[in-house]
Amino acid sequence: MSARHCARSLSSAAGSAGQKVVEDVYPQLLALPQDKPVSVPLHFEGKPSRVVASSRTGVVLALDIKGLEELARRADCQIEFVPSVGEFVTNGEPLFRLYDGAVAISDSRLQQAVAIGAERTYEQDPAFAFRIVVDIAAKALSPAINDPTTAVLALDQIHRLLRAVAHRNLDTGRVCDGSGKLRLSYRTPDWDDFVLLAITEIRQFGRESIQIVRRMRALLQNLIETVPPQRAVLLRAELDLISRGVEVDFRDAEDRVRAGAGDSLGVGGGR
Repeated sequence: MSARHCARSLSSAAGSAGQKVVEDVYPQLLALPQDKPVSVPLHFEGKPSRVVASSRTGVVLALDIKGLEELARRADCQIEFVPSVGEFVTNGEPLFRLYDGAVAISDSRLQQAVAIGAERTYEQDPAFAFRIVVDIAAKALSPAINDPTTAVLALDQIHRLLRAVAHRNLDTGRVCDGSGKLRLSYRTPDWDDFVLLAITEIRQFGRESIQIVRRMRALLQNLIETVPPQRAVLLRAELDLISRGVEVDFRDAEDRVRAGAGDSLGVGGGR
């Protein structure tokens, strides 16, 4: 199997795995615009009463959210998980900050609520699928490889993943108890994070390729027309960046016209 075929197969596999983890991590569809958002405190007040450092070195793979919320509720305290899932931590680095005492919770119990391993996995990390596909596209667009078709196929998977995320109610990273008191806080990607991860590097590396520019334009145009309105705002801004880049990167007027048309195949799919 050629390296090109391997890259395309890996991109497709990452897209499939990514869509599944998006649906698992974000099981609820996005609320309708007229639905009233739930008011959740943004942060804890005051200084932490205690900091618990990591006893291990590696990548954060998963977090026992329900278990930590229950610990905080029983101890009548608040827990902040410092790193995000997918982030590398070292032994001795802050892992938890606890507020309002929390003397009843042992360090070992907190450590047990975090899975740390050698490298990132999909388990609770939807952004990892985006990262893999973006890296495949970036490598395909490097001067040494110069394979824009593989990058276009990677963009097909980016399109798929963005659509999956766009229609989901994303995690806020804040868990409250029944009385509305904030018990657990952790870092988690929002819609802007997913869009910037999916688009920015490919747009930069493929800005002089008509094939890439047209496929990205088609991707964004399609999503703008089909995702919930509140999710389309950043997509329009990304589409504007592509249009501005075309004016700079394509000297010939006809090339600018061609680069200004979306094409789901990059080149050959019609306008």
